Amino acid sequence: MNDKLSRRDLIRAGAAAGLTAAMPKGAFGEGPAVVTPKGGKRVVISSANGNHFKNGGDVTCVQKAFTMITQGSDVLDALIAGVNLVELDPTDDSVGYGGLPNAEGVVQLDSCCMHGPKRRAGGVAALEGVRTPSLVAKAVMENTDHHLLVGKGAQDFARGMGFKIEDDLNTEHSRQLWLEWKRRTDPSHYLDPKDRAEVGLRAAMQMAREGLIDPEHLWGTINCDGVNAKGEICGVITTSGLSWKIPGRVGDSPILGAGLYVDGAVGAAGSTGRGEANLYNLSSFLIVEAMRRGAHPKDAGMEALKRVVANTVEKRLLNDRHQPNFGLNFYVLNARGEFAGVSMYPAKFAVCDESGPRTLPTEALFEGKPE
Repeated sequence: MNDKLSRRDLIRAGAAAGLTAAMPKGAFGEGPAVVTPKGGKRVVISSANGNHFKNGGDVTCVQKAFTMITQGSDVLDALIAGVNLVELDPTDDSVGYGGLPNAEGVVQLDSCCMHGPKRRAGGVAALEGVRTPSLVAKAVMENTDHHLLVGKGAQDFARGMGFKIEDDLNTEHSRQLWLEWKRRTDPSHYLDPKDRAEVGLRAAMQMAREGLIDPEHLWGTINCDGVNAKGEICGVITTSGLSWKIPGRVGDSPILGAGLYVDGAVGAAGSTGRGEANLYNLSSFLIVEAMRRGAHPKDAGMEALKRVVANTVEKRLLNDRHQPNFGLNFYVLNARGEFAGVSMYPAKFAVCDESGPRTLPTEALFEGKPE
C-alpha cells in the first residue's frame, strides 16, 4: 500500500513538473520565474563613497550599516544611518550638505528608500534645506500613503515632521565651485537653450579634467543596499543630483525601478552615474527581474548595461568608439548575500561583510574611459 502511494505521489509530482514546464514564459520571455531562496550571509554594498567618507568619525557608511545589522537593527534603519554619514559630511560634494548645487546655486536633494519585508517605499525630490533627505524619504514611507513628494511640498512635509530647514546647504567649497562654473558659462551669453546646456556640460567636464571636482561626483550619488541573515533586504539612495543642473531637474535616484528597486524575495539593485540613461531603461527593476529568473547579480547587472548600450543611439551620447560617453554603475545584491558591482567603464564599489569593509573594482563592460 505504501509502495502504491509512493508511486502515485511520484506520478502526481511528474505531472505537476510537466505542467510547470508547459506554463507560458515570463514577461521577458526567459522561461518561468525563479525566485532566489531567502537566507544567507549578512552583506552591505554601496557606491565607493560608502567606504570613504566618515563625517569626522571612525567608521564609514558600509561599516556602520553592517555593524547595526549584526546587532539586530532593522536593515533599512541601518542603511539609512550609514548614508547619513555621507549626507552630513561636507567633504563629499555629491550628497547632502555641501552637495554641488543647481545652476542657480541652490542645493536640491533627491532620495528614495525601499523596505523589502514591508514592501513599502518612500521618496523625495528637489528637496531644499534638509541635510538628510534619506530620513525624509523614510518618513514619507512611514507616515503617508504615498511614495514621492517633491519641491516645496516635500520641504513642507519635512518641516511638519520636525526636520530642521536651513536657508542654504552650500559649503564654502561647493559655493566656490559653482561660482567657477558660472564664470565659465555665464548663461546670459548663451541665449539658445541647446547651446547653453552644451556649454554648461562642457565646462563641468573640463573642471573634472582639471581636478577641481571628482569626475565620479559630477553625477554624484550614494546607493546602499543590505541583507541580514534572515534574507531581509532593503535599499536606500540619496544624491544632490547632476552638478549645476537645471533647477527642478530630477534624475533617476528617487524613481522606483530606476535609481533603486528592491524585492524582498529576490534582491536589490541601485545605481550611480547618468540618471537619464538609467531612467530610460528602468535598469534597477530590470536587474531584479533578471535575478528573479535565477541570474547571478553580476550577470543581471551586465544585462542592464547592455540594454542601456543598445538604447543609446544619439550621436551626442556616443564617443569616437561608438560607445556611451558616460559612466553608469550598478550595485546588485540578492537575498542569499551574493553581490556584484558592475559598470559601463572601470570603477569602484564598497562592501562590508564578515571579512570587514573594503573597496573593490567593479566588473566593467568596456575598458578605458567614457571620453
